[in-house]
Amino acid sequence: MEKLIPRHNDILKELDEKGHVLVQDLCEKFNVSSVTVRKDLNYLESIGLLFRNHGGASKHVRYAYERNVDEKENINVEAKQNIAKAALQLIQENDCIILASGTTMHYLARMLVNFGPLTVLTSSLRVAIELCNNPNINIIQLGGEVRKSSTSIVGSISEGILKQFSCNKLFLGVDGIDIDFGISTSNAAEAHLNQLMIECSEKVVILGDSSKLNKKGFGKIAPLDHVDYLITDNGIGEEDKSALEERGVTVIVK
Repeated sequence: MEKLIPRHNDILKELDEKGHVLVQDLCEKFNVSSVTVRKDLNYLESIGLLFRNHGGASKHVRYAYERNVDEKENINVEAKQNIAKAALQLIQENDCIILASGTTMHYLARMLVNFGPLTVLTSSLRVAIELCNNPNINIIQLGGEVRKSSTSIVGSISEGILKQFSCNKLFLGVDGIDIDFGISTSNAAEAHLNQLMIECSEKVVILGDSSKLNKKGFGKIAPLDHVDYLITDNGIGEEDKSALEERGVTVIVK
């Protein structure tokens, strides 16, 4: 059994409450030097109790990795369904919207079964197939290279097509939401396509359950000042919610 001193237990308690901690905050809280705090964090990481990152530590690993869409379908299902239902409230008849790829987008597409008239531009093959059940929705499917792991389209062909359009709202799923780094995904090609989606949209709505918070994917999409709404679940902490709102993001919790 590894030996922990009282301060270690206090750091872990702080981490349980907040999800992540900063060296500077811990120095002030425990009245010790930054050298001492870093030694504490390094030790706690060495025995597997936290993950170190720039400026502090996290309860969970902060780097998102790529998962197959079939695997993602079975993760946080109820939260994703509730998030999709909330996103539905931001869609109006005669809107021209973009639905990007991702499992939450699949749920949103299913909920549009009786909605319309509406124009939907999408990079997701699954979303397009779902929307085919609604005669009142005009579907524009981006063409190009098929990324099989996400059943979505990426690459220069899809980017060229996308530049021809202007839409009311973009509904975007991400792998990471970080206060400093912004929104990101685990695939660079998808990140670049998402950047162009943001450029041709008046409003940007991120659909992301709370497991995406304080994480970074390999490909940066945009800083938070490009995001208008985040729809998430009640796993978000008050500190994270306040930090996002200070950056101008309207946070909707479902």
